[in-house]
Amino acid sequence: MRDLFFAMMKEEWRLHATIFGNLSFALFPVLIGIITFMGSLALPFLCEIIPGPALSFTVHAQFVLLGVMVGGFGLLGQEVMNRRFGQASLLAYSSRNLPLSDRRIFTVFVVKDTVYYFVLWVLPFISGIVLAAPWSGITFSTIGTVSLTLTLSFLTGLAVVFFLSTMYTRSILLLAGIVAAGVLLATLLLLTGTVDPAYLFPPYALSRAFTPVLLLYSLAAIAVPFAIAILFMTTEFPGSEKHFPDRFTPLASRLSRLRSGPTVAKDLLDLRRSGGLVGQPIFSFGLPLALIWVTLVVLARVLPDTPLLINFAGVVGVIGATIYTWVTEFDAIAGYTFLPLGTADLIRSKLVTFLLLQPLTLVAVLAGAVASGDYGSLLPAAALALSISVYAASVMVWLTGLWPAVMVYDVRVLAASMLLIGPVVLGLIGAASINTLYAFGSAGLLFPAYLFIRGSYRRWEGWEKAFT
Repeated sequence: MRDLFFAMMKEEWRLHATIFGNLSFALFPVLIGIITFMGSLALPFLCEIIPGPALSFTVHAQFVLLGVMVGGFGLLGQEVMNRRFGQASLLAYSSRNLPLSDRRIFTVFVVKDTVYYFVLWVLPFISGIVLAAPWSGITFSTIGTVSLTLTLSFLTGLAVVFFLSTMYTRSILLLAGIVAAGVLLATLLLLTGTVDPAYLFPPYALSRAFTPVLLLYSLAAIAVPFAIAILFMTTEFPGSEKHFPDRFTPLASRLSRLRSGPTVAKDLLDLRRSGGLVGQPIFSFGLPLALIWVTLVVLARVLPDTPLLINFAGVVGVIGATIYTWVTEFDAIAGYTFLPLGTADLIRSKLVTFLLLQPLTLVAVLAGAVASGDYGSLLPAAALALSISVYAASVMVWLTGLWPAVMVYDVRVLAASMLLIGPVVLGLIGAASINTLYAFGSAGLLFPAYLFIRGSYRRWEGWEKAFT
């Protein structure tokens, strides 16, 4: 298992380094550390605005979100083994020709993902805090505690997604039942006052009061989901003959008015048959937004004048832009070289599919309005979310072309996307916070979005030569 672990680590590194170059990818964690260092220097000023417990909860929740996003990257069981692993992580198919079981390979894969992304994301964050300690006023004992609890938060998100992914591969109804039971139990415990709400988030509770019992509780909350995921994982699916009706022809016919109708129909069918239309909204959209909503609710209690729905809509727009990755993540782009399609045709097709899935963004904003009771801000919030989503997706297209899911780890791409999207989103949220009607001004983002998309056609014209 040790040899398999190191081989998988090398394979993951070579995959990213081949795409971005060794230096560019190696600088990615350095950039994370620099950003954290700068944020830590501003900590004394932030604490004057946001109380320490609320700020601590926010940071821990973001690390759970990081674990969710890392663990949810294609972890849809059958889809992973058939597509992601089959194209990139070749060692995951070792059980086909070596005396290694699928469960052992999956166990090593879990360990590899934990270590690899800890070094890539968590360790640089902690290093940035340590380097800023002489100026931020954080004691080294506090840094030690925070380093442990942030790591546990990351592993919590990772373990939960691995567990839910395993349940998903077994049965969608089983997954729905487990999620419903968990939500019901948590609601009952909170309403009856049986437990402190912090205990539903073990790493955060540990950061508030470090005790051996809470440490064991936090470790158990990670180990149990991991163990169940490994125990019940499966890559063996029934091999009985199946007959599928021709859904492509009627769907392409309904989309015939679109210039990219046939390829859009293919994208939608690929998502449906791969489970992406169920798994991606749950793991890549719903869970991150649920965690962000909880974080914003906590901050709203500290800063009551902050419009909760407007802030949430801005975040929904950014997350909504990642829908573009859904229609490119598992697609074998090289196969299109055999078709009479150019770069502009492929990008246009993916963007049309992205727009057809944008009702998910509206549903998320509507859910926020229902949860907050702020129906008066619903239309401005919806306009803000959609405009940001389209703009952020256009930036993604311009920077990454047809490979957004992998090129995000290019340090130049990450830095450019933060500079092009971050200030715009913060500025619009700030303006809409003053007057919600200003949110309609976000429609002005559609013009630069158009320019980015038009520029991407020329920028990625040579994709056949670069990626085939």
